[in-house]
Amino acid sequence: MKKRRIILKLSGESLAGKLKVGIDPLKVKEIAQEIEKLYRQGDIELSIVVGAGNIWRGRDAELIGMDRSSADYMGMLATILNALALQNALEALGLETRAMTSIQIPAVAEPYIRRKAISHLEKGRIVIFGGGNGIPFFSTDSTAALRGAELGADLILMAKNGVDGVYSDDPNIDKNAVRYEKLTHAQILNDHLNVMDMTAATLCSENNIDILVFDMNVPGNIARAVNDFSIGTLITNKI
Repeated sequence: MKKRRIILKLSGESLAGKLKVGIDPLKVKEIAQEIEKLYRQGDIELSIVVGAGNIWRGRDAELIGMDRSSADYMGMLATILNALALQNALEALGLETRAMTSIQIPAVAEPYIRRKAISHLEKGRIVIFGGGNGIPFFSTDSTAALRGAELGADLILMAKNGVDGVYSDDPNIDKNAVRYEKLTHAQILNDHLNVMDMTAATLCSENNIDILVFDMNVPGNIARAVNDFSIGTLITNKI
């Protein structure tokens, strides 16, 4: 039976845990254990894209007057630090992984090559993508969408830090805000819903990649997300 190809998108902030900034080893270990539960289901090929918000954010660059390109390259390097931390935590659990980067740093990770990434997935390895797209002006959401399109992924799991789906309004402000169970890609694009950037949303729409937005902080949710879409909001063209 053909395995489903899944991309898990993690925010950088999720790796900081209670520290709020930097990398919290205990939180990384906890996330790795949740990812192991997902992987051990045995019916998927798994790759991971991780952000950098725990180390570097664009607003930090604005405060010191840094140009956007330099700031984005710093963010890409920060995602590689997070990818390596996650890789080591997963391997400590006995999982075989490969870290691949869009910015070539051969001493620490493999350069991203599409065919090689597919080969790793087919051999049962978890592939962790660092370095974003390798060029500025694109978010790690765009990286997840692009890798999903290149690798033929069925689903992107948008693991949010304390957010359990897409709402009609900010639930922290509007108590009457409604969580959507299912949306189309067209609704995300037309209504400018704050799920991912428009580049990423368009790529997913054009390549029929489903997206599940869910709260990763609920124990077991990462493993559950593949088959139980009720835990979040499913974005799909199949409605």
